[in-house]
Amino acid sequence: MKFEDLEVWKKSVELSVLVYKQTRSLADYGFKDQITRSALSIPSNIAEGFDRESNKETLYFLSIAKASCAELRTQVIIGEQVPFLDKEFSDYAKNETLKITTMLKALIRTRKSFN
Repeated sequence: MKFEDLEVWKKSVELSVLVYKQTRSLADYGFKDQITRSALSIPSNIAEGFDRESNKETLYFLSIAKASCAELRTQVIIGEQVPFLDKEFSDYAKNETLKITTMLKALIRTRKSFN
């Protein structure tokens, strides 16, 4: 299976693109850099994990992707409160990070059963 076939990868790419679009004109470079990095990290680590040789390595990178999802959700919450991000986008992004986390947990559980 290719990582491009994974629904969790597709969903995380969509979210990453939206984060980039929402923060394109943001003047606070530090926040913008951090939130885009965490958004980009999710699909990137899924892809990297699936191109690794061992299941142990795959699980490691899926775990990083899940942690990056939590990081992104935290930054969205902060971005809404500052406010750098509007509530509609924030609500959508928080919901998507929860869905992605659930999908990653299921994928990790499945991959662990390979051992």
